[in-house]
Amino acid sequence: MLIESKKKQPFPPGDFGIWVVVYIELITFGLLFIGYSFARRGDVELFKQSQLLLDQRLGFINTLILITSSYFVVKAIQAIKLLDREKASELASKWLLAAMCLGSLFIVFKSIEFSDKFSQGINLSTNTFFMFYLLLTAFHFMHVILGLIILFNVRQKTKAGGYTAQDHKGMESGATYWHLVDLLWIVLFPLIYIIR
Repeated sequence: MLIESKKKQPFPPGDFGIWVVVYIELITFGLLFIGYSFARRGDVELFKQSQLLLDQRLGFINTLILITSSYFVVKAIQAIKLLDREKASELASKWLLAAMCLGSLFIVFKSIEFSDKFSQGINLSTNTFFMFYLLLTAFHFMHVILGLIILFNVRQKTKAGGYTAQDHKGMESGATYWHLVDLLWIVLFPLIYIIR
C-alpha cells in the first residue's frame, strides 16, 4: 500500500530575507528598550510623572487593533492554504483588507496622540522619557506604515490569484513582517505606557 507523502512546509514560513530583517529589527528595538530601561533607572520619578501624560486607553485600544489585525492576516493565510484558488483569493483578499483597515486606524489614533503631545509643547528635548517615547513610537509608526504598504502589495497579488495553497511564500513573508510590527507594539505598550 502506497502512502502519499505531503511536502513538508519549510520552517520558519516566508522567505529567508524577511527573517534577516526580523532579527535586525528585534536587535535594534531590543537595544532601544534596554536604553530606555537604563535611562528609567536613572530617574524613575521623572519617568513616572511623564507617563501620567500618556493616554493609556488609546494605547490599549491600539494594542487591540494590532492584535486583531494580525489575527486577520492569519485568517488570510489559512484561506489561501485551505480553499480552492478562486474562493481562497477572494476570502484572503477580504481578510487582508480588514487587517489594512485596522492598521490604518492605528495610524489615525497614533497621529492624534502625536498631535496632542506636540500641541502641549512636548518634543524630543522635553525630557529623557519623552525623547524615548517619541523615538520608539515614531520608529514603530514608520514600521506600521511600511507594513501597510507590504500588506497592500500582498493583497493586490492575492486579488490577482497570485497565491495558491502550494505557493504562498510571499504572503507568509508579508504576514511575518506584520506580526513583527504587532509584537514590537506588544512589548512597547506596557514598557512605555504601563510599567511604573
